[in-house]
Amino acid sequence: MSAVGVFGAALRRASRGERAGLRLLDRAGRPLRRIDAAWYGELRPGDSGLLDRCGADTIDLGCGPGRITGALVAGGRRALGVDVSAQAVRYARLRGAPAVHGSLFEQLPGEGDWTTAVLADGNIGIGGDPVRLLDRCRHLVAGDGALLVEVDPPGSRTWQGEVVLDDGDRISERFGWAFVAVDDIARLADAAALRLVETWTEADRWFVRLARP
Repeated sequence: MSAVGVFGAALRRASRGERAGLRLLDRAGRPLRRIDAAWYGELRPGDSGLLDRCGADTIDLGCGPGRITGALVAGGRRALGVDVSAQAVRYARLRGAPAVHGSLFEQLPGEGDWTTAVLADGNIGIGGDPVRLLDRCRHLVAGDGALLVEVDPPGSRTWQGEVVLDDGDRISERFGWAFVAVDDIARLADAAALRLVETWTEADRWFVRLARP
């Protein structure tokens, strides 16, 4: 089963109030991280500082069921979610959050005009190549725009490779993923022609703001 399918099934369980825990495993089956699909439904502790830093036009990459996009729209800002999970996009639209189904590496609405791009909830790992992902995001925002990224705490391991999703009953096909520690984000940003502008922490979560030099 694809990772998108395993994740979509977890979202459906979370919407019914059922267990929606997932594990990311490496190729050898070793646990890397636990994920709770219920996180994606409602605002989480630590989201407020992220929302405060979003500009008038924000594209939320890997939006899930649209909690960030929905909150921005509810606050009167223009926002668009993007996700490869059709189930996630369906839930986002049901809550009134505009969202498109597709890969962030494909052509997207408003390319080069967004004030802000957001990679929350570990989405810096999408594709397994953080530099490629950051470079792609740089082309989505305007020249004076910013990229807001959630990263791992200081002392964490920056890593990239192939992983699978395990929901306790099924294991997905392999896909590329990465983890990025706050200690290493400036180096990776520089490789993508971006610079570190701000670092902040809230509710034991770590975030950075990146912009063009």
